[in-house]
Amino acid sequence: MWRRIKWPFLLVISVALLVAFRKPAEKYFDIAKSLDIFATLFKEVNAYYVDEVEPQKLIRKGIDGMLMSLDPYTDYIAEDELESFRISTTGQYGGIGALIGVIDKKTIVTHPYKNFPANKAGIKVGDELISIDGKSLQGKMTSDVSALLKGQPHTDVELKVKRYGQKDPITLKITREKITLANIAYFGMVEPTVGYIKLDDFTTGAGREVSDALVALKRQGATKIILDLRDNPGGLLHEAVNIVSLFVPKGQEVVSTKGKVEEWNKQYKTLNNAVDTEIPLAVLVNDGSASASEIVAGALQDYDRAVLIGRKTFGKGLVQTTRPLAYNSQLKVTTAKYYIPSGRCIQALDYTHRKEDGTVVKMADSLKSEFKTLHGRKVYDGGGLDPDIVMQDEFLSVVAASMASDGLIFEYATRYCAENPAPASLQSFHLSDKDYEKFLEFLKTEKFTYATVLEKNTNQLIEVAKEERYYTEMESQLSGLKNKVEALKATDLMRFKGEIVEMLEEQIGFHYSLNEGQAAVSIHRDQTILEARKLLNDGGTYHKTLTSTDVLAPKP
Repeated sequence: MWRRIKWPFLLVISVALLVAFRKPAEKYFDIAKSLDIFATLFKEVNAYYVDEVEPQKLIRKGIDGMLMSLDPYTDYIAEDELESFRISTTGQYGGIGALIGVIDKKTIVTHPYKNFPANKAGIKVGDELISIDGKSLQGKMTSDVSALLKGQPHTDVELKVKRYGQKDPITLKITREKITLANIAYFGMVEPTVGYIKLDDFTTGAGREVSDALVALKRQGATKIILDLRDNPGGLLHEAVNIVSLFVPKGQEVVSTKGKVEEWNKQYKTLNNAVDTEIPLAVLVNDGSASASEIVAGALQDYDRAVLIGRKTFGKGLVQTTRPLAYNSQLKVTTAKYYIPSGRCIQALDYTHRKEDGTVVKMADSLKSEFKTLHGRKVYDGGGLDPDIVMQDEFLSVVAASMASDGLIFEYATRYCAENPAPASLQSFHLSDKDYEKFLEFLKTEKFTYATVLEKNTNQLIEVAKEERYYTEMESQLSGLKNKVEALKATDLMRFKGEIVEMLEEQIGFHYSLNEGQAAVSIHRDQTILEARKLLNDGGTYHKTLTSTDVLAPKP
């Protein structure tokens, strides 16, 4: 439970934001008036509403509703939520170093982080947690289980684990440690002269990790680098600056922030000598690359220091600052927009000017402004970063997405790895047709079902025809359409066999050897990585891409 808060204090902040541009006397009158209305309203509701109300919950809903009208990034953080918030920004906590999830109503270890207590104690991907310190986990939420696993470093925790293929549970005593999660999921050589770095987060130390990886890859013979920022949601702004500093000379602007409070308007420059200002660099991005990822990718694009490959980025050009509130709570509030070296802000959505129904729309292409990179290439603001080389969207089939969301890909990988020893080389690992047949049998035993959008729409069409009394005249056509849709659906498991097998192989690789195993399976068939390798190995095309003044037009 979160503690009682001084809600008038929070309202002062919100109302002050709404009236900040009015004369001081008018501001103070509006603040007092609004607080008085809110206080009397709450008093009347609390006294006369037909059922008992919970004041804390009611106030929290009011706070959340108020902040929701601003943007998705402005949040109230109650005292009991601070630890989770701190972990998300620092990547540090006390525990055993394992990610858990619920699969088929069971608490499953989905990722025992390498070289941390759970991994060192022998916990495997797919292990089911039955109890912690003698407390049964049946029916518990993952947040409750996570709280039991966390604790002060150097304290012990006893786990009872059920492992597929073993009759009896395993009891393990594990000593908690201070866990510092890595920002880099994987780095290594993808060919003799090309190094690869997959950066997943921007928590404390991200710049140092990328620097260490870059130096290590250069020692291994890397003369070109791929920096993968796909699906990286961002994080700490100063870590983005640190990463750009590795590739851009000292003293160059990386990003500037501009907001309503003038003292928070800042310019961030590269502070240290770069590790390498010449090494050819490809940065991979997609619609999951946001915030700090976009600062890194955008700055490197603006200086013509790297070629961006992939899909248009998310478009988050807003900066948040944390402000202390009463009773150890905090407010994470958007205080500024950020601008990358060309002068553009890549924020895609305008939360200030919502439509009458409250919805937010993206900036129209006709309203976007033109900017130029260091070498004169035309780039645009207002909608994320447009890659220099655009890759086609990759969509999973409904059948593949459904079995993945149901946990069936994960569960089968758990069974496969328990029944088969790890191959000598995961890089050349492939499932056989016989293996796929076993997977199909597994789906039958699990009674896997799913519905395609086409199937849902067809059934809805039939229902509408019946409601509007057209069904009798159209029965043969509608029945024929339904039969055709069902016949097509019946072939899905073979039609989409290729992508299902790839998902299985990658998950099996992860089960065997965590991030390194997944990378070994997938990295040499990833189309965006293959495109980056092709470009980096063609010096002429790489140079032309960075110097061409052709327009990098906004992509929808």
